[in-house]
Amino acid sequence: MMASSKKEGVVSVPIGIELLPTVECINRNKAYKIFIMVSTFLCYSSYHLSRKPISVVKNVLHHNSSNSSGWAPFDEPDYKTLLGSLDYAFLFTYAIGMFLSGHIAERVNLRYFLSCGMLLSGILTAAFGFGYFFNIHSLTYYIFVQIFCGLFQATGWPSVVTYMGNWFGKGNRGLIMGIWNSHTSVGNILGSVIAGEFVETNWGWSFVAPGIIIGAMGIFAFLFMIHKPEYVQCTPPEHAEPLVETEEISSGKAISFLKALKIPGVVEFSLCLFFAKLISYTFLYWLPNFIKNKTHYNAQRAANLSTFFDTGGIIGGICAGFLSDKTKSSGSICMIMSAIAAPLLYTYNAYGAVNYTWNIVLLIICGMFVNGPYALITTAVSADLGTHQCLEGNTQAIATVTSIIDGTGSMGAALGPLLTGILSQRNWNYVFYMLIAADAFAFLLLTRVSLKEIIVAKRKWTQR
Repeated sequence: MMASSKKEGVVSVPIGIELLPTVECINRNKAYKIFIMVSTFLCYSSYHLSRKPISVVKNVLHHNSSNSSGWAPFDEPDYKTLLGSLDYAFLFTYAIGMFLSGHIAERVNLRYFLSCGMLLSGILTAAFGFGYFFNIHSLTYYIFVQIFCGLFQATGWPSVVTYMGNWFGKGNRGLIMGIWNSHTSVGNILGSVIAGEFVETNWGWSFVAPGIIIGAMGIFAFLFMIHKPEYVQCTPPEHAEPLVETEEISSGKAISFLKALKIPGVVEFSLCLFFAKLISYTFLYWLPNFIKNKTHYNAQRAANLSTFFDTGGIIGGICAGFLSDKTKSSGSICMIMSAIAAPLLYTYNAYGAVNYTWNIVLLIICGMFVNGPYALITTAVSADLGTHQCLEGNTQAIATVTSIIDGTGSMGAALGPLLTGILSQRNWNYVFYMLIAADAFAFLLLTRVSLKEIIVAKRKWTQR
């Protein structure tokens, strides 16, 4: 699968690809597409794998039992507020970084951008764990680690979505992206399991091991990731046909932030994702702690049990993508799933702790309907809007559109865990009231988009 060293501008083929042997009997386009899909899947799985340990380690940073003191400064009575501040430090800078990273990603070598972001994310993830080995008890240290880790973690999403958008056309994009987007849940599951293995004995390794993994994947990205099909003489996918010929099309010029906001649907889906990620990231950062408080399982068992929420997320993302392809109505699919998610959240809070089996069943079902809209919006919807017809064939908008949508969503992701740290000190019921309200707002925000989809579908039906 060797590529020639053909260059486009200043872009060269990665050295790892240059060294691969030539295989003539395979379909070149198909082989590279599979390679890019698997590679980006593994890269972004490692991003989420490295984000998950904090939610697992929270249970030992502050112990509820009288025979263990926890880890200063998180052994204070207001520990939930302190832990919430760690989440907020990471997620707020992640959201800011997301808005910036899409703008930067379209203007620099994407392979360098992704690989450097992964290496620095690995170093900073491990740095949190170094606090255990070097006996660091300064809140300022952990806050600063989280701030810079959030910034560098923001390099991942616009990069991998741009890779996928450049290699895959619109045909069956929802299903392909739905399967591919399971990297989020796979990363969360692996992160929970790896962190859970060390959490009770040596929580520093709960961060260092994931840091090593994402750093190694950063080296892989540098050696093997190919930005565009043209760089290895493959056929680029077909996106929306240009309406008119313009200089911007031929130059493939990156679009401005304001022009991206004017693309129909960007604002609605961005605001919807604000609330969808508020819910999803509250589960990501606080679910093991909620389970431990409700059931009194140990930290490792609570971490392992929380993975069933992500298992449901895998199923929900694939189903949402499949239904989106069949109906061409992403907004309506997100609305329906949000409507179902609200009563499920109430049910899980009320009955999730009845027994272990019931907890698993409800977590899987909740994960399906909570993460389904989140997965669809951040993948297929973002890629579709980034190649919208109003862009007249210019596909350079994917990273900018993705950064706007996911950046707005990440503001919600920052707010949810922060409010959870405050509300849970009073009663966990208030947390679930917040999540249900967020679900209702997500539902309402897509009303206009869904009505347009229904009108278009009705028109097509009458024209048969």
